[in-house]
Amino acid sequence: MSFISYLINGISLGSVYAIIALGYTMVYGIAKMLNFAHGDVIMVGAYIVLTCVTGAGLNPIVAIIIATIACTIFGVVIEGVAYRPLRNAASPLAVLITAIGVSYLLQNLALLIFKATPIPFASIIKVPSIKIGGVHVSGLTIVTLIVTTISMILLTLFINKTKAGRAMRAVSEDKGAAELMGVNVNQTISITFAVGSALAAVAGVLFIAQYETLLPTLGALPGIKAFVAAVLGGIG
Repeated sequence: MSFISYLINGISLGSVYAIIALGYTMVYGIAKMLNFAHGDVIMVGAYIVLTCVTGAGLNPIVAIIIATIACTIFGVVIEGVAYRPLRNAASPLAVLITAIGVSYLLQNLALLIFKATPIPFASIIKVPSIKIGGVHVSGLTIVTLIVTTISMILLTLFINKTKAGRAMRAVSEDKGAAELMGVNVNQTISITFAVGSALAAVAGVLFIAQYETLLPTLGALPGIKAFVAAVLGGIG
């Protein structure tokens, strides 16, 4: 494999980690907490796609849409049930312990439902490879680059051009002042979790399309790598 092939594949995988990292940095920048369960939302999205495609026999595109919607709702539920009660009263250590607890809870629920044996799952992204300047580029790599680029552009437009996005930036700058100006802080943080979880669902689909195997700890390692990327890139 040539250097160009390695470079393209590296950019493709790095772009997946980038949209996972965006979920971390959005939540930390706005809610000032680390959502270590974010990586496990990737796993939840992947298992939802598996269930929809192999269990219900749905079209892969429909399965991806269902997984994205489900993870979006799931992110809001996690924020409301696990994090919101602790946000103002608890110490950062308590929030961190809660985040780790939610992560282990999700992993163990997946373990009970789907068992520990890795489940092979052929890629649902069927795009032929192309040749660019003598280098063969897989269709999956092309789709990954296109999807992640579109996701980042849409997120940028959402943050900068919508009322909810402006509210998110205001809360990030000064939560107290934003609240005095009429911004609903709780709702804004819920939207942040929702957007981050939707991105995690997209990342989960792209991730399993590359590795074609599902297991309950699927989201742990990419979640850690994405967290490191978020810190190095300037979390928040």
